Amino acid sequence: MKILTIGGQTVEKGQRKKINLDVAKLYDHTEMNIPVEVIRGKKDGPVLFICAAIHGDEINGVEIIKRLLGHAALKRIKGTLIAVPIVNVYGYIHRSRYLPDRRDLNRHFPGTPNGSLAAKIAHIFMKEIVDKSTHGIDLHTGANHRYNLPQIRACLDDEETNRLAHSFNVPVMINSTIRDGSLREAARKKNIPILLYEGGEYLRHNENVIRTGLHGVLSVMHAIDMIESKKSKTTSSKIAKEVFIARSSYWVRAPSSGSLRALKHAGDRVEEGQILGVISDPFGQNKVDICASATGIIIGESRLPLLNAGDAVFHIATFEDSVAVEEQVDLFEEAIDMQL
Repeated sequence: MKILTIGGQTVEKGQRKKINLDVAKLYDHTEMNIPVEVIRGKKDGPVLFICAAIHGDEINGVEIIKRLLGHAALKRIKGTLIAVPIVNVYGYIHRSRYLPDRRDLNRHFPGTPNGSLAAKIAHIFMKEIVDKSTHGIDLHTGANHRYNLPQIRACLDDEETNRLAHSFNVPVMINSTIRDGSLREAARKKNIPILLYEGGEYLRHNENVIRTGLHGVLSVMHAIDMIESKKSKTTSSKIAKEVFIARSSYWVRAPSSGSLRALKHAGDRVEEGQILGVISDPFGQNKVDICASATGIIIGESRLPLLNAGDAVFHIATFEDSVAVEEQVDLFEEAIDMQL
């Protein structure tokens, strides 16, 4: 591909260009657009898109892309990087997960040119970004006061996607089913391998999550021969010596209403029947234990202690060897702290 055209602008080999994708106008006539930066190497190679803030309040991915765009490795890039730090600009401005009409953008792909605002944005993103790419990485965080342990969700039955997922190099991976209308589903239908990185909490920066994501993106770029790896053998050997694929996962829900005193947190190993926290009323009475129903690793947790009966509190993934997973998660977090 000698010339790449996005949003009506051409980007030739060796060029780096910022582009605004026109979306629509607000009711006060303000133009809304999606910011894109394209970096093309002088040599041919894959075309990788990396996007964040499909949900406008998930901001860790925005910071990951900001740091990636300033990384020295991009000076020697082969192929093309298409970076989209903010897809849902409406939600980002209003610190909201949703679009102005309360639609979830990640349920409206591949979209249509004449549908709702969500459908139009999805259509533009597919046409201008996804259709011109060979690989993709979609960056997310937990929602609704939930924190997610850094993890990769992907269709691991696909050989190339599986390879990329392992190269991202986080200890926990989930062979995740595809949700209707998601970007991941739309990309997969076009046979574009795509990873979904989850980590952290909405509207909060988490340095460990950001560092993990940046390291993972660079590792994928190295795996698809876009950049050279400059990491020493000593440092690389400390990062995710083993990657574990979850067999299944389940949510532990609040058995009663009240406030929670959590005893376990994301990354901890829990056994079947183990107490994860205690729910009680405002007087500290009527205490009810919340317990794990199967042995596994906590990969997500609610950060809001005020609970109604039935609220999802702990997300637990099950593995063949949960002890090894917990050990690897601890080693991984120590290595990330030392690395960047």
